Amino acid sequence: MDTVAQHILWFLPMLWLGMVLAISFLEAPLKFRAPGVTLPLGLGIGRLVFRALNVAESVLAVLLVVAALIVGPGTASRLWLAVAVAVLAVQVLAVRPPLTRRTDRVLAGEDLPRSHAHYWYIGLEVAKVVVLVGLAIAAAP
Repeated sequence: MDTVAQHILWFLPMLWLGMVLAISFLEAPLKFRAPGVTLPLGLGIGRLVFRALNVAESVLAVLLVVAALIVGPGTASRLWLAVAVAVLAVQVLAVRPPLTRRTDRVLAGEDLPRSHAHYWYIGLEVAKVVVLVGLAIAAAP
């Protein structure tokens, strides 16, 4: 069981990293450049995609915590994992709710300026990329 948990502790951060890179840094900005995609349509798609991403990230985070409890990794792995979980928690619990409220208002027809919460979310995504790379390296067999 330790061997499987050890491989999970190394592999899942890379899977999580790939998901963040693909969704946050490819899909999100490109969808608004596609022909015929209006702001409301793009926001509606983004809401669904990021909700699904955050659910998948949460599942991966739980699996990583369980694997870490089984393996008992070194201090570096535990620290990287704790930071990854904390960044995700801040995104989901503190940044996403204002973004969701703003999206609701835009979808209801309000014309609003760009939100600062988007910049916080992007900054946290960049931090998460760094943290997931650090976790994968620290947990490598």
